Amino acid sequence: MIRAALLLLAAGLPAAAQEVQDCDDWAAGAQFLAEPWEENTRTFANGAVRVALIDTGEPAAGGYRILVLSPPYSQLGDRQCRMVGSGGMGFAGVDFAALAARYDPTVGLILTLPATRFNGGTGDFEDGILRFTLNQATGAIGAMLLQPE
Repeated sequence: MIRAALLLLAAGLPAAAQEVQDCDDWAAGAQFLAEPWEENTRTFANGAVRVALIDTGEPAAGGYRILVLSPPYSQLGDRQCRMVGSGGMGFAGVDFAALAARYDPTVGLILTLPATRFNGGTGDFEDGILRFTLNQATGAIGAMLLQPE
């Protein structure tokens, strides 16, 4: 995570930190899995990691979040559950079909997809590339919204 942040700073790319929270929020409910499910969920690492698009519908400027089920496993055998959002809510838009993944042994699983967030300070919508990393050994998830190139 620190290495990735330093690389971004060195490259001079503006980035905004995003929030990663436990799934104990109302928005993590199964009723909010975006339909059709087969187009809005993907698995990685031989099925150990599942990423799904959540659409709560409200607030309209931030109803989309990314749900991540991943190792480490609890004593009961279930995976950790985390939600990636922006500014206390979700994103205004997410292009889940464009989700791309790669693995870096020094960082872990790196996932990217186009996303739009609402900037409450300016009242504008900002397009970017949501980049989040997952270390399956520790469960650490980091997320940033990068400016598009």
